[in-house]
Amino acid sequence: MFRYLLCIIVLILSFFSSSSTTVYGNITARIKDIAYVQGVRDNYLFGYGLVVGLQGTGDKTTFTFTRQLAQNVFEKLGVLTDTAAFDSDNIAAVLITAKIHSFAKSGDRMDILVSSVGDARSLEGGVLMHTTLQGIDNEVYAVAQGPLSIGGYNVSGAAEQTRKNIATTAHIPRGALIEKEIPVHVFFENAIRMSLFDSDFTTARRLMGVVNAMYPGSAQAISAGEVEIVPPPEFRTLDKITQFISRIEELPVSPDAIARVVINERTGTIVAGENVRISTVAVAHGNLTITISERQEASQPGSFAPASATTQLLDRTDIDVEENEAKLHVIPDGVNISEIARALNVLGVTPRDLISIFQAIKHAGALHAELVIM
Repeated sequence: MFRYLLCIIVLILSFFSSSSTTVYGNITARIKDIAYVQGVRDNYLFGYGLVVGLQGTGDKTTFTFTRQLAQNVFEKLGVLTDTAAFDSDNIAAVLITAKIHSFAKSGDRMDILVSSVGDARSLEGGVLMHTTLQGIDNEVYAVAQGPLSIGGYNVSGAAEQTRKNIATTAHIPRGALIEKEIPVHVFFENAIRMSLFDSDFTTARRLMGVVNAMYPGSAQAISAGEVEIVPPPEFRTLDKITQFISRIEELPVSPDAIARVVINERTGTIVAGENVRISTVAVAHGNLTITISERQEASQPGSFAPASATTQLLDRTDIDVEENEAKLHVIPDGVNISEIARALNVLGVTPRDLISIFQAIKHAGALHAELVIM
């Protein structure tokens, strides 16, 4: 009963305590939103298969891999033949990929992605034949088959072609049947481990503190990305560990954020975190605009020009240079990102101008944040 009351107190303090806000910040998230339990992960499956039923848009006969694959498939069905017998462009060799989720059981279904590996023009209208899907350990975990859905079209004529989406990639919703489940292990040596999505020593320490507030002495931050938690004795059974993990995942914690400015030069996008700080710096920014225009003028022969004189086209170039007045603006020491944005907006700069300004401030040693250029 005392532990449950302590949990309620922790929840209340996380939302209403001013002291915790001062230490951990203003943003509170659940542990499950910033970390995951080691051992709980998705796995990828793949396989090679044959698509049939295409309307002349399959692989050409010069792609011998498809013919060999078709021969192997039909020999398993009791049809003895050779590759020369498959003189058809209604079949295509494909690669099937899928993602099997944790705790998926035998008999569950999952979506699959089908991609052409040959020179097929379109998989529209095709049907995937029985194909086994295996994991990285070469074990078969699922079986896939069914009609393909490309979610678009690819229509061509003698002089024009129109297309929506990619016709050589298709989906089969719930097209794979799981035959063998992948074991999941979350409890190792009487402990579980929470891995942070973004490794950070401060966040790991805060997560440890939140868990220890509810279960004293049970959590230990062993690195910037891992926190080891030893459940109380009453939860150290397979039927109780799920309840324990659920309670841990619902605990609130305030993750720390690294001071970082991310710049995408292609799109002119700038994203800056709230912890970005700069030292006192003066910024002057002026725009130089140069306009060059080309035109042609016709030069007619004069009245007394010789008979051989002809009309000539002469190139004329106009150059106009305009330089806006640069304003010097002082940004004081220690301001946050909202004040930085307000100060730079006074200069009337565009997002692409801001990129140059942030880079210049970083080179000047006044930007106390990581600058990431994409």
